[in-house]
Amino acid sequence: MERSEEYIKNERKQEWRVELQKLTKAKDRMAIERVEMTEMAPEERIKSQRVEVNVGLTKEQAMLEATRCMDCVNPTCMEGCPVSINIPKFIKNIERGNILEAASVLKETSALPAVCGRVCPQEVQCEQRCFYVEKLNLPSVAIGHLERFAADFERESGVISVPELAESNGVKVAVIGSGPSGLSFAGDMAKLGYDVTVFEALHEIGGVLKYGIPEFRLPNAVVDVEIENLRRMGVKFITNYIVGQTASLDDLREEGYKAFYVGSGAGLPRFMNIPGENSNGIMSSNEYLTRVNLMGADSEESDTPILRGKNVVVVGGGNTAMDSVRTAKRLGAERAIIVYRRSEEEMPARVEEVHHAKQEGIEFLTLTNPIEYIADENSRVKQIKVQKMELGEPDASGRRRPIPMEGSEYTIDATVVVVAVGVSPNPLIPNSVEGLEVSKWGTIEVVKDKMQSSIPEVFAGGDIVRGGATVILAMGDGRKAAKNMNIYLQEKYLSNKVEH
Repeated sequence: MERSEEYIKNERKQEWRVELQKLTKAKDRMAIERVEMTEMAPEERIKSQRVEVNVGLTKEQAMLEATRCMDCVNPTCMEGCPVSINIPKFIKNIERGNILEAASVLKETSALPAVCGRVCPQEVQCEQRCFYVEKLNLPSVAIGHLERFAADFERESGVISVPELAESNGVKVAVIGSGPSGLSFAGDMAKLGYDVTVFEALHEIGGVLKYGIPEFRLPNAVVDVEIENLRRMGVKFITNYIVGQTASLDDLREEGYKAFYVGSGAGLPRFMNIPGENSNGIMSSNEYLTRVNLMGADSEESDTPILRGKNVVVVGGGNTAMDSVRTAKRLGAERAIIVYRRSEEEMPARVEEVHHAKQEGIEFLTLTNPIEYIADENSRVKQIKVQKMELGEPDASGRRRPIPMEGSEYTIDATVVVVAVGVSPNPLIPNSVEGLEVSKWGTIEVVKDKMQSSIPEVFAGGDIVRGGATVILAMGDGRKAAKNMNIYLQEKYLSNKVEH
């Protein structure tokens, strides 16, 4: 669970850490160049949706990269981590070759280290706060690569540790949604001794980790091992169960559940409401990615094959847009094109994703916005009318506002269009729970530092609160909610038990 500053400082003074600090001089640590992750060749990896792009580090590479870490007295990298991983401790364990211990340290605060090592935007979080970046203007320690390495090493060793668990207190807690937020919350509550059940609407556990992120970025087998670890901690999972339809919150209360965590995500696709948008061949990124990732629609033998096309256009500039356009390439598109209304500098997608997309032959049409879809006689999209944009003053997001350029319209060919311009919160829980305060955007209102809703026993986090977030921010919400729900339940139920 949470570690105090004093605990972290004392850990740093342990004999083995002090020995490591003395072993290599600071200037020698600084002289080591940051490791480069080996990648599958672009021409090989685009042949399959199931081939992971990044290959991972060797033990030698990882130990050398870990040696770069200065083991700072004040580890600012930790301040950049939404789930408070003890970063220097896990890295120093890699440096001394004790990889299984490094993996164990990760699990103290993260339920999904192998996932985060792959999809977390470390470059704008922990790595941005690294001593090398802040003080030396040099590339940070490759914290994300090392996290992935330690988690993968443990998985492949077959010696998988389970975090320390408190004695069972018998209090039943329900988690609605098995995405990163729900899983992170479930892990922390299990550690605290609660009887945790996760309810998932789909037939597979993992939420967006399974349906939204392609296997070339995050293999399902990696997610499954982390879920299995939660099972070993006592977390129960029930699939094909829609809270709000299969059963209400009141029904679950009757079954003895004392508190609820809503992590039901943002599964409602957004469209642009432009002419021709209902033409065949136009779909949301949600549908496109779910059908391929979760239902195997990339296989020719699939019962529900996905639409393929020579010219596939993806509208948007975030990670979901990159995932969609790179999926299209793997499904055989001759031209796979990103159409984005701002410039590449404003793209919210990770730099790594844009880099990989370019390697794979993805075309980027920036400062361009669709204004109409043109269909053929069978109502199938055949062209998109687009308009050039220029950038004005920054808007509320801090990015420069795109302004249409008069008379700049032209058409591009497209037989499949995937719209990836954002999602809205899943409306099921907000609509089915009486007394729950909801924002005008459909997100659940919570007390920020507690993640507690207007109904005291209902906590919420992730996209259902934020409207859209990264995996790691959703996980951070889950951890914060677990900490505060524990305080709430201790006061309401468990303090009485102690008195009797």
